[in-house]
Amino acid sequence: MAISGVHLESDAYMVCMAHALSTEREEVMGLCIGEVDMNKMVQIVSVIMLTRSDKQPDRVEISPEQLSAATVEAERLAELFERPLRVVGWYHSHPHITVWPSHVDVLTQAMYQRYMDEGFIGLIFSCFNNDKQTNHGRIQVTCFQAINQSPEGEPPMYERLEVPLYINAKDSMSGPCLDALVELPRILTQEELHAYDKTLVSENKDLLTQIHNGAVYTKSLSHLMEVLSAPLLQSLESRLERNKMKMEALKKEKEELLKELQTS
Repeated sequence: MAISGVHLESDAYMVCMAHALSTEREEVMGLCIGEVDMNKMVQIVSVIMLTRSDKQPDRVEISPEQLSAATVEAERLAELFERPLRVVGWYHSHPHITVWPSHVDVLTQAMYQRYMDEGFIGLIFSCFNNDKQTNHGRIQVTCFQAINQSPEGEPPMYERLEVPLYINAKDSMSGPCLDALVELPRILTQEELHAYDKTLVSENKDLLTQIHNGAVYTKSLSHLMEVLSAPLLQSLESRLERNKMKMEALKKEKEELLKELQTS
């Protein structure tokens, strides 16, 4: 089933972008929650960030346990939104490289379409690249599926099939997207702790190596606080202030409308 297009809510898009920009050394990934309508159009309303057990600059994987947990979360959100939501796709980042899916990405996408759902889609966020003309930072996003181009009876040969992507603007951020955004620092901190714990179980560690590993771990946490947690907190506080201003404006408008009703 070829998907005709994908509508990505702007708050879910914001979460994906924050996740992609959280590190430029390795790829990050997550799963998309939404539904597919009768016109084969995918509607993505939320995303689930995944913890990486193994950091790689050019490869990401989803474990069966993570897929199971994402399915449970999709069921919870389906009850919350009162919509038939499910896991409809995955996303990952391409730091410092092109937005187009690699051969491995296409094969991974084909596997998801075969074992998960034929309407499963993939999103790629390319970041930390500069525009050659302006030398300014450029972020690109693409949506794709995998299609088998081999004749019938021949071994499969998959190629990317680009899917139209539309970003739906929203004035507010949904609760699940806000929860996912707030979860980001915890996920990255957990990854750093996991990497540090690995150094503690290795044998034949001298004191200097232990001190070095502890210093690297502390530096990583400080870096997360500086480049992610503090800006995220500032952004959320600014959003809170804007919402308070909107509430005050709506209260005044309500009072004016009530006065008009009383005088009419």
